[in-house]
Amino acid sequence: MKVDLLVAEIGSTTTVVNAFDFTPCPKFIGQGQSPTSVGEGDVNIGLKSAIENLAKTLETDGIKYLEMIATSSAAGGLRMTVHGLVYDMTVKAAKEAALGAGANIEYITAGKLRDSDLNRIEDIDPNIILIAGGVDYGERDTALYNSQLIARLNLNIPVIYAGNVENQQEVRILFEDKRSELYVVENVYPKIDQLNIEPTRRIIQGVFEKHIVHGPGMERVRDMVTGTIMPTPGAVMASSELLYDELGDLVTIDVGGATTDIHSVTEGSEEISRILISPEPLAKRTVEGDLGVYVNMQNIVNMVGKEELAKELDIIEEELEDMIENYEPIPRSEMELNFVEKLTEHAVITAIKRHAGRLRDLYGPGGKKTIAEGKDLTAIRTIIGTGGALTRLPNRVKLLKQIASSNRGSELLPTKGANIVIDNNYIMASLGVMSKEYPEEALELLKDSLDL
Repeated sequence: MKVDLLVAEIGSTTTVVNAFDFTPCPKFIGQGQSPTSVGEGDVNIGLKSAIENLAKTLETDGIKYLEMIATSSAAGGLRMTVHGLVYDMTVKAAKEAALGAGANIEYITAGKLRDSDLNRIEDIDPNIILIAGGVDYGERDTALYNSQLIARLNLNIPVIYAGNVENQQEVRILFEDKRSELYVVENVYPKIDQLNIEPTRRIIQGVFEKHIVHGPGMERVRDMVTGTIMPTPGAVMASSELLYDELGDLVTIDVGGATTDIHSVTEGSEEISRILISPEPLAKRTVEGDLGVYVNMQNIVNMVGKEELAKELDIIEEELEDMIENYEPIPRSEMELNFVEKLTEHAVITAIKRHAGRLRDLYGPGGKKTIAEGKDLTAIRTIIGTGGALTRLPNRVKLLKQIASSNRGSELLPTKGANIVIDNNYIMASLGVMSKEYPEEALELLKDSLDL
């Protein structure tokens, strides 16, 4: 069987391959999966096995493809460290750029680096180091000092400089003849209260694609993957941004076994923007590494409390204890299904409240003043559910409706008027990387998966 395009999602444990045809119109053909084989030293083993599984699912002898592109979160995904000047300003801007590109941020520093920071960077061995600091033509010394120390480490790790423009030439000189490949990009925080994260996001994803093929088990990935490779969370964000142009303000919620990611694309309401104390990016991603419904299931249980969770499930604590002890990734009974749904509900509500901003009252000589801080989600028109849990659980729409009703009044959450849709084919990541080459086809397939 011939298909136009295969999109591989190479995860830490599972590799999924989605097949698509473009003629006479874009069509999702089917999906195959297999354990990821990074640990065996060659990711292509898992890729070939996933394609064989796809052929079996489609009841055909084999699959031939014209092109293969991919997303990857294998071996920890895109691991970065971020180093800026003031945490609430340049560090925040650099962090937003990294997260929006699909990175997992392993370490953040503000101000001048210390020896302990340098030791930590070496221990982490990140895929990319991002240096920021200072508005354009403002404070220069910190970003220059940090660049000098990181250059002295002479690590074989790509370094991105996205700080004060006045330092660019000096930073280039610092990294001459160093093993670190240097990328100089526009300042992520060029003026006070102005974010400029898109240029850095694009560079991060380009650097990831160039260097991911040197990761353990990934050296031969280009034997099969012929086109773009993106970090999986960055691909989900790309799909969300593509849909923003079609649907307006939206938030995508991705609940997985280990993490819950929130991707919002919204400028917020005019009313809130007038009282917002610091800028937020149009497209924002947060990742909650403690909120997963399989690997990190115990974290959610501890957060809610066993007594409260048993009460919500209308079971006795002994039954809950038994489910926790024998927990499997796929529920086998109605009680286990209810348990996973309750875990997912708490993961969703906790994660989106961490992502969203809130209103605060300040009191001064002039009386009470209300301010807003953080990301405003009140203008959200569409809530999208993706990930293993939210694409498969029977009460997924009802579960997402709990977001609005959970608002305590001061939280800038989506309202009850937001439309709820599900990525039924579980292909948002695949379509995000597809959109880089085939945006019209990706949008049509997204709308089909979301039943729009």
